[in-house]
Amino acid sequence: MKMSAAILDGKKLAATTRTRLKAEIAKWHQVSGRAPHLSVVLVGEDPASAVYVRNKQKAAAEVGIESQLVRLPDSADESTVLKAVQDLNNDESVDAFLVQLPLPASIDELRVTAAIAPEKDADGLHPENLGQLLVGGAAPRPCTPSGCMALLDDAGIELKGKTAVVVGRSAIVGKPMALMLLERHATVTICHSRTADLNEVVARADVVVAAVGRPRFIPGDWIKPGAAVVDVGINRLPPATEGGKGKLVGDVDFDSAVAVAGHITPVPGGVGPMTVAMLLQNAFLAAKRREVGNPRQ
Repeated sequence: MKMSAAILDGKKLAATTRTRLKAEIAKWHQVSGRAPHLSVVLVGEDPASAVYVRNKQKAAAEVGIESQLVRLPDSADESTVLKAVQDLNNDESVDAFLVQLPLPASIDELRVTAAIAPEKDADGLHPENLGQLLVGGAAPRPCTPSGCMALLDDAGIELKGKTAVVVGRSAIVGKPMALMLLERHATVTICHSRTADLNEVVARADVVVAAVGRPRFIPGDWIKPGAAVVDVGINRLPPATEGGKGKLVGDVDFDSAVAVAGHITPVPGGVGPMTVAMLLQNAFLAAKRREVGNPRQ
């Protein structure tokens, strides 16, 4: 495999971000007399969710953020989850929190997310905060798109006047990602797995953000030479493939795309670590906003 693209190293940038946050939080702690506090609500026993939560708590401790895990059983109904959310809204010791997704099918994720106090929304997914993103207001930003933007900025990739294509239209990644790119004066197209002539649309892009949730969905021959490729996808292949390892791959076929792109994120080690870093940043910003009594500054 001939490699030509520069690697957008999320592990390295996330470590740098955590180091910066640790120093800033230590100074803030000295002045405020307390550490920022992040809580996580985990419903059920999904192994992947449990791993994600442990990683978030470990990263929080590393930078000086206190964390609390609120565990609810698989049998918890929607009212029980909403009660836990309301308790955290009312808890003055909690600066920010999130409800780990996905939730059991019987629980309305949008209703739960909308119940979180906007100023305590660590994930940046409350409808009010997404609305603030739409109009350019100050509010917590969704973590994964924020991490993507940080990777592009760290590499010095110019967005003004460039053509960007976002493959995926979720409220968690695709739509807010498009708004952030538009905010930076890129010309943005949102498309998805049903877009007609998707290969031709992607091939025109200076920046491609893949968030469609399908393993190796975008091959290298769709990529414009020199384009920046940000792969949000995390897909585990069946154990019978890739030598029985259950390999993690993205939504982009890395092996073919790396020979064409100018910059590309690996999977794993690209966007994932930056998502956690942006969560920590959101939690710290929430603490600072509460300290001055202005959640919108």
